[in-house]
Amino acid sequence: MRKKTSLTIVERAMVLVPEFKSRAVKLEHQVVLRGQSASTLNNYIRRIALFVIHFEKLPEQVSEDEINEYLVALARDPKAPSRSSFKHMVYGLRYYYRLLGMNKKAIALPSLKQDTKLPIVLNQQELKMLFAV
Repeated sequence: MRKKTSLTIVERAMVLVPEFKSRAVKLEHQVVLRGQSASTLNNYIRRIALFVIHFEKLPEQVSEDEINEYLVALARDPKAPSRSSFKHMVYGLRYYYRLLGMNKKAIALPSLKQDTKLPIVLNQQELKMLFAV
């Protein structure tokens, strides 16, 4: 069995920017206190860690212009994992900034468009089959 030697994304961010560790702990405490899921914490913290690795500094030290440029590049990147990972980045940063009392910076992040889905409309034959059961 191979021994794990590489660091996780979060660990890499903590090595690169040591102050990130205290922010990650604070974020974890807030997620737990608010009763949010471990999945929410993991998604947010991984996305924020990627952000920290990219800029090599804490998110509060990054200007709004730099944030916007980063998010535009992320949204346009054809290799980006998915739309949901982009959403986790935006929501994670928003959560992080609000946690630090930086509401102005949190509000400056882009609003994300909700996908609208049309309802499925059944025809008469399908309705008869449905009610015949």
